[in-house]
Amino acid sequence: MKKSTIWLLAVVMFVAFFSLLFLQVRYMEASMSVREQQFNEMVKRSLINVSRDLEQDQTRRYLEEDMTESENRYSQYTTPRTSTKIVTEQTTANITHPDGSETKIEQVIQKQSSIDEIGKGGVFLSPSHGANTISKTSYDLQQTLLKRYVDEQALMNEVILKLLYRASNDPIEERINFYDLDKYIRSELLNNALNVPYSFQVIDFNNRVVFSSSGFSSRDESSIYTQILFPRDPSSKLNTLKVYFPTKRDFVYSELSFFVPSLIFSFILLVTFIFTIVNLFRQKRLSEMKNDFINNMTHELKTPVSTISLASQMLKDESITKSPEVFKHVAGVINDETKRLSFQVEKVLQMSLFDKQKATLKIKEVDLNDIIVNVANTHILKVEKFNGELDIDLQADHTMVSIDEMHFTNVLFNLLDNALKYKREDVPPVLMIRTQNESNKVIITVEDNGIGIKKEDVKKVFDRFYRVSTGNIHDVKGFGLGLAYVKKIVTDLGGSIRAESELGKGTKFIISLPVITQK
Repeated sequence: MKKSTIWLLAVVMFVAFFSLLFLQVRYMEASMSVREQQFNEMVKRSLINVSRDLEQDQTRRYLEEDMTESENRYSQYTTPRTSTKIVTEQTTANITHPDGSETKIEQVIQKQSSIDEIGKGGVFLSPSHGANTISKTSYDLQQTLLKRYVDEQALMNEVILKLLYRASNDPIEERINFYDLDKYIRSELLNNALNVPYSFQVIDFNNRVVFSSSGFSSRDESSIYTQILFPRDPSSKLNTLKVYFPTKRDFVYSELSFFVPSLIFSFILLVTFIFTIVNLFRQKRLSEMKNDFINNMTHELKTPVSTISLASQMLKDESITKSPEVFKHVAGVINDETKRLSFQVEKVLQMSLFDKQKATLKIKEVDLNDIIVNVANTHILKVEKFNGELDIDLQADHTMVSIDEMHFTNVLFNLLDNALKYKREDVPPVLMIRTQNESNKVIITVEDNGIGIKKEDVKKVFDRFYRVSTGNIHDVKGFGLGLAYVKKIVTDLGGSIRAESELGKGTKFIISLPVITQK
């Protein structure tokens, strides 16, 4: 799969995901808005009903007071021999408002007067009139009902006048009972299917708090609802009811409980998307590295072959055969490089080594200085081929270590090979191997004067398949496994390795291994 195709898939996946997330958020916001509007409507409707109930309660109280007075006034009704005459009177009253304006109210009051039937004219009764009891009783009831109607109408007019003149002047604490007000609020909220905790506060027209229930707080203005009490009072004498709902947010957000699992699944989907894209890029990178591995494998295998070929050509020289020491040295180089060639083939076949937690090592006690001398003697021919120098400085006294000789030898070979691969073009390579003791450890330092490594790349050089970028020039071949192999072997041997480098001045690899303490 091409990298551009992977990027296209990634863009499509992320656009689809964030579009879905955007729609979820918008739906969540719309649901919250609808839920809050529902809450507001239920509360406002409830408070309007509370205000209405208080007005009705006040009117009923005035009616009851005047009804009692009316009952006392008309408990003794006039005798049947009197008739009732309706007298209509018109009165005019002027109401002066606080702003100086006046309102003229005309009131029509119908009053009843009793007229003696005998001697006043009107209806003449026969001597047998009293014998017709049913007719007389019906007539009396009609007259009584008419009189009562007129009286009740007058009573109602009196109550209205009292509400206009006196009610708004009474203190609010005398006009309502706060215990009843609490019951009204609770009842109306329940009638509107709103069973939530609340607290309220009553404020008079002078902006004075008359009553405040426990728990009322004015910090959250969005949770406080205001309703005018007795809205028909003059505008300068309006009293206010404030109701605070501490759990309003919980009520609004209660509908959003299903969004939590939705967001969790969306997050899982996002993680899956990212994991898939990362794996696609990783597989693409590994595929490219595999191709580089195949392309560079021949070069890596040819390195020991070229050394063996060079040594074989030296053996053809008759002067070499006359010098047993040189002949022995060249033969040893051929033997070592043959072993190295076998190891390179084995390394290619055992790539699974990096997928295991620990490599299979053949640990034995060896003298580290001896291994370094052997490696230097084998590698010096390559260095001299580039007119370079290879030197060793064995300062360590305690060099007995428990290691796998073959693997650690290849660790040193990898470091020296890299020093030659990344040498500077116009500068002969200079390589140095040092050993020194530090506490119960032996420190092996491999230095070169090559091109060096950038600071941002130093920590990555031990990563598998990582190769330091050299721009568009790819004249240095390799697997990208050498330093990863070095770090793994050193770590499995109980040691540590780090790199120090400066671009253009060379690189230093520092290996630390525990030494065998003498008992």
